[in-house]
Amino acid sequence: MDRDGTGQPPGEFDVTCINKKFGAYRALCDVSFSVVSGEILGLIGPNGAGKTTLLECITGLLPVTAGTVSRKGRPLSIDARKAVFWYLPDAILPFSRQRVATTLVFFDKITGAGRDRHDYLVHRLDLTPVLNKSFSALSKGYRRRVLLALALMGRPPVLLLDEPFDGLDLRQTLGVMDLLRDCRAGKTMILSIHQLTEAEKICDRFLLLGQGRLLGIGTLADLRRQTGLSGRAGLEEVFLALT
Repeated sequence: MDRDGTGQPPGEFDVTCINKKFGAYRALCDVSFSVVSGEILGLIGPNGAGKTTLLECITGLLPVTAGTVSRKGRPLSIDARKAVFWYLPDAILPFSRQRVATTLVFFDKITGAGRDRHDYLVHRLDLTPVLNKSFSALSKGYRRRVLLALALMGRPPVLLLDEPFDGLDLRQTLGVMDLLRDCRAGKTMILSIHQLTEAEKICDRFLLLGQGRLLGIGTLADLRRQTGLSGRAGLEEVFLALT
């Protein structure tokens, strides 16, 4: 990837010195990073590391205590972020009484995705068996796959997906990974993942977060060099070395 004079990759968007406090508790402390256009960036850390808080601060769902989010050098207002980011939270249940088919067609119309895109996502995510079921009647895995279909119909160039593989078995997880790779043209993705083996299979770079602080960012090879580990070290070993 081309790099500018700072040695950093060109950013699709930049997060600068994000801080978030809840009363006296500091959930995020001076988190800064750039996201490269077209990449899949893994937001890695254990439960409680601040991953969801960071995603909500980036999208504007949570007000920051300090810090900025900008795109191509220009700060993004809260309203402007709606056109840039599509955020898929963990464990949500929208349109609970609607049939899956109705919801998918509705999103097809409001996003302009087109019938071909609709049918492609239904096929790739194996949603045909549940099209006539209501959202509330779905298993956790099917709910997750329907929500991914809605996210992938959207037009915003940056997808923020919180635990996208939660509720999926191994075969389904690998299938969704393949789909995300195939859909990355024109999209930049941040995946919040706590399972390091899954992250290592899908992500181009990794942002390691611990107790609200940035521990490291880069490719697995970059992080190995940062920690002095051998070329065979996996993401789990790297994370343990940084914490």
